[in-house]
Amino acid sequence: MTTQPSGGPLAGLRVLDLTTFLSGPYCTLILGDLGADVIKVESPSGDATRRLPPHFVAEDSAYFLSVNRNKRSVVLDLKSEAGRSALLRMVEGCDAVVENFRAGVLDRLGLGYETLRAANPRIVLCSISGYGQQGPRRDAPAYDAIIQALSGGMSITGEEGGPPVRAGIPVGDLAAGMFATTGLLAGLYRRQQTGEGSRFDVSMLDAQVSMLTYQAAYYLLSGQVPGPQGRGHLSIPTYRSFTCGDDRDVIVTANTEAMWRGLCGVLGHDELTADPRFVDNGSRLTHRAELDALLEAAFAARDSAELLAELSAAGVPCAPVNSVADALADPQVRHRDMVIELADEAAGRRIELAGNPVKLADRTDEQPPRYPPRLGEHTEEVLREFKVPDELIASVLAPATAPGGRS
Repeated sequence: MTTQPSGGPLAGLRVLDLTTFLSGPYCTLILGDLGADVIKVESPSGDATRRLPPHFVAEDSAYFLSVNRNKRSVVLDLKSEAGRSALLRMVEGCDAVVENFRAGVLDRLGLGYETLRAANPRIVLCSISGYGQQGPRRDAPAYDAIIQALSGGMSITGEEGGPPVRAGIPVGDLAAGMFATTGLLAGLYRRQQTGEGSRFDVSMLDAQVSMLTYQAAYYLLSGQVPGPQGRGHLSIPTYRSFTCGDDRDVIVTANTEAMWRGLCGVLGHDELTADPRFVDNGSRLTHRAELDALLEAAFAARDSAELLAELSAAGVPCAPVNSVADALADPQVRHRDMVIELADEAAGRRIELAGNPVKLADRTDEQPPRYPPRLGEHTEEVLREFKVPDELIASVLAPATAPGGRS
């Protein structure tokens, strides 16, 4: 019996997932959450993140489980003739391929775009790499921290006057995965119009640089190099976090004059609204250091919960600076099903993971998310779906059943 998903806006779409670690699996996670049949092709040793410490459920790591639900696992040795032949048979019946090898590796395996297109002229290939398929860094290794450093993003993160700090969320990997999803869907739309496949080249570095947005524009227009942003915003001095008297950090985003007046009223400093130094946002920006000192003292004199309630009532956007535990327990997060439970009934396992942020509001027929696959769990099932000859299936399965292979 097939275990491919049904329901969802991408139901009927078949995607070959040749990815590992985070950028590629995050792309295919999005596609799988939206109903695509994602077939994760793994080497006999499996995706390296299956063994990434420190947390595990049975033999699989929490890292692997976090980005590999709604997928089927097929073990193929792409360095073998049998593995490549089986993959090309699968390409014939798929809509898209996603890979995140280093640039050039797919070609060296004999599975470059021209080979895939010969097997299926309508195939859409999305290649994710650190630096793209061309350029002077093309062959260099890339990891999220490297990309954050090179992109300039790390240089504007951290306390003002302090050293650069890596963002806690791996934005280099995740941004590349999201842009890859966009590219792949654009390729599928183009194919619908022209009947032709295409290849998309997504670079982690390109993705991060694009996310500099107004920071890049500020530098390109002014020549002024921004430094670490600390708690605040480069343009709006009342868009920042503060520490309250109970040592709880809160953030306010008083972007408008009405919000500024509301903030001053709640803090008991209405006189600041008439102070020439703070009469408008431009003035407040010029006298930012003086304003910071006044606001920091006012926040330090208040309890966070009481202050947040008063700010909200006054129409000033605000929030506590949540820990991960606080965020995952937040009523809004829970209401939106952003913490989901997955069950592996056969193994008697249940886990909770971060959910799918893309909600299809007018549909209720999506199937519940499926537990991430065990290594090679669907190899024979999938190969038979693609009508791979019995002798080739036997060749593919032979190494997996040898000592040290898939049990």
